[in-house]
Amino acid sequence: MNTVLLVTVMAAATFATAVLSAVAGFGGGVLLLPVFVGVLGPRDAVAVLTVAQLAGNGSRVWFNRSEVDRRLVGIFAAGAVPAAIAGALLFATAPLAALTRLIGVFLLVMVIWRRWRPHAARLGDTVFAAVGAASGFGSALVGSVGPMVAPFFLARGLLRGAYIGTEAAAAVVMHLTKLLVFGAVAVLTATNTAIGLALAPAGAAGSWAGKKIVDRLPAGVFVLVVEAGLVVSGLVLVITGG
Repeated sequence: MNTVLLVTVMAAATFATAVLSAVAGFGGGVLLLPVFVGVLGPRDAVAVLTVAQLAGNGSRVWFNRSEVDRRLVGIFAAGAVPAAIAGALLFATAPLAALTRLIGVFLLVMVIWRRWRPHAARLGDTVFAAVGAASGFGSALVGSVGPMVAPFFLARGLLRGAYIGTEAAAAVVMHLTKLLVFGAVAVLTATNTAIGLALAPAGAAGSWAGKKIVDRLPAGVFVLVVEAGLVVSGLVLVITGG
């Protein structure tokens, strides 16, 4: 497969999953990850995904900027930033085969978690910061943990634009932190950065399209599509990870 075709495939996948994220509020990153792993390998895939997700989440923050709960983002970031640094440092030295299988298992756990705990109890600020820490660490290792943390944001009473914008703003903080560490330990290269930036317009366009339809279509339909994709992708990565 030539370079132009590869970039086209990744751009199309980025757009489609950004639409899913904007409508369902989660799932774009974890569904996009196996596509990137197949094209780039696990270490480069997470680095490129981080750049692309930064653009996608940034656009969702912008489109929902008037509804973002900035205080909640700050609480989440208090736990997420130091944990993301630790996770990114560990990621830089982890063996590739182990990373591939870890990502596959993670995708399957996403679906189980969503079915087991579709709703979460409202947490106090201190415990919510701990959720941020777990999210930051996991995001650094596998690229995106949106489905796991989504119920906790929803439990704070956030709806539609407020939920999507606030969760995206928290993700932006994690992605920025990871990129700084990835750059410092040479995981993020000029090539990875260029690929991620090239995909940014597709992610922003998908977020815009999703914002336009978020009030018109049932998010449940998209959730089922996301979960089916996660199961298939997770199984493929676990089986072929060696």
